[in-house]
Amino acid sequence: MKKLVLLFAGLSLFVATGCTKDDDEVVLSPIRGVWQPLKEVVTTVEIGEDPVTDVITYTDCQKESRWRFNTDALGQRIEWNDTATPGVCAISSSQNFNYVYDSSAKTIQIKYQGTVEPSNGKVVTLNETTMNLAIREETSDPTIYKTRTYTFKRIPQ
Repeated sequence: MKKLVLLFAGLSLFVATGCTKDDDEVVLSPIRGVWQPLKEVVTTVEIGEDPVTDVITYTDCQKESRWRFNTDALGQRIEWNDTATPGVCAISSSQNFNYVYDSSAKTIQIKYQGTVEPSNGKVVTLNETTMNLAIREETSDPTIYKTRTYTFKRIPQ
């Protein structure tokens, strides 16, 4: 009898926790916000060759860089780098851009001011704290495919 009661209790618990409503809303994390780059992975694939991957871990100065995606499809990328003086960081570049992000296809197009062609990419991971953004780099050789995947941490505002 005890086994029957335990079985019934277990089944009741399973049914109570295993069901979800079909109308539960899926919350998508927005790309808008301020992002801190942590590292990048450069992958180069040449037709007929094995892919070559290089991991670039950022220095503390480079981690001061910020990518800002505003709600009006405008953004800014500020790059920090080490200087000749140890322990001293400085802004090495600041670029404004326009972007188009398709959240259903997870594609992004970034056009930096002063450039003719936009950069095309894919948002590989996007949640409340992390984004992995893969940007395809154009090469002069059509037999070489190159991507640069950035790993970001969201900076709370």
